[in-house]
Amino acid sequence: MNRSILRSATLLLGSLVLAGCWEAPPVESEQIGFRGVGMQTVENPDLTESLKRANVLPEPLPAVAVTEGGPKASDVYQNVQVLGDLSIQEFTRTMASITAWVSPEQGCAYCHVGNNFASDEVYTKVVSRRMMQMTMQTNTEWYDHVGETGVTCYTCHRGNPVPEYIWFDQPPANRTGGMAANSYQQNHANPEVGYTSMARDVFDRYLDGEQDRIRVIAQTALPIRNVTQNLSTQDTENTYSLMMHMAGSLGVNCTYCHNSRNFSSWEMSPPTRVTAWHALKMVPSLNENFLSPLGPVYPPIRLGQLGDAPKVNCTTCHQGVAKPLYGQSMLDDYPVWRGEGHGGENDYLVPYDPMVPASEQPIMDGMEKAATAGDDESASLDPVLRHLMTDSVVR
Repeated sequence: MNRSILRSATLLLGSLVLAGCWEAPPVESEQIGFRGVGMQTVENPDLTESLKRANVLPEPLPAVAVTEGGPKASDVYQNVQVLGDLSIQEFTRTMASITAWVSPEQGCAYCHVGNNFASDEVYTKVVSRRMMQMTMQTNTEWYDHVGETGVTCYTCHRGNPVPEYIWFDQPPANRTGGMAANSYQQNHANPEVGYTSMARDVFDRYLDGEQDRIRVIAQTALPIRNVTQNLSTQDTENTYSLMMHMAGSLGVNCTYCHNSRNFSSWEMSPPTRVTAWHALKMVPSLNENFLSPLGPVYPPIRLGQLGDAPKVNCTTCHQGVAKPLYGQSMLDDYPVWRGEGHGGENDYLVPYDPMVPASEQPIMDGMEKAATAGDDESASLDPVLRHLMTDSVVR
């Protein structure tokens, strides 16, 4: 009896101590629908100032005067495969900006060999070339998601050589033997899904390559497997995991994209749901076409535990706010990233293997000029180098 009283008193004392040390964060809500239906956004003022500081745009480098009819970057520099149609002045300004956005401490040497900037010896140069193409492709072919705001290198990097928010495939969690040997990536608290015990490898399911179906709500009271839907409870939990990741990445709640009266209804949903739908098509495409194929380029230290390349998810760009950088655009200061005039539709998605020599890569618009140039300077170059020197932005 005394032991029971002691245990109860200990629990009561612990509760009082915790209650005195912790209080719920302040929450501000804004009604965005009819009152009484739970259509509102929620914000924690304690996070506002830190988010504002983290989303300040860097000052753009001053614009430079361009000599009309002057030489292009690809006319002067060797092995310029992506920004070759820029003027010398704008090319220099753009490269200086990339250095400030991506490797402010490491400088140009993060991607270049000091005495031979044309060399591809440093793996980061091969990676950055493909990332430039990815940025342009995002701003052209995924306009329905990024809009006029668009993206630049800074959107993800924020002064870090490696973006702070990337992801890798997750190995199976360690479990005891017997019936509990396979947890199917569940029942392990995971910060990516709000510290719940739902699926911990949700990104591989939905954000890379072929996606699992995103489904939760059936249209009947008692769903019949293989008739009205073929989804298990685990499928539903996986979808919830993805939705929790998206909400946390944007710093919003469910009603930012869904109507509380009927979550499955597109007609009742806010326009933001359509924008999010495009994101769920865009992110797997970027991972499949640009990021995952770079795996052979990276050194082992940059790969995940399963040997895969780093990939992006919603947090990579959004970093806690509904619109990356609060919707502030950098494209007016750096119009090259709009990708306009830099190749036709889907040019950026031409099959590209970074381990194949440049001379054997698919030839795209503009490459013929470099390969057939007959002036004295280009004729004296190595054949591969002649192939690389082009005024076309995209290979």
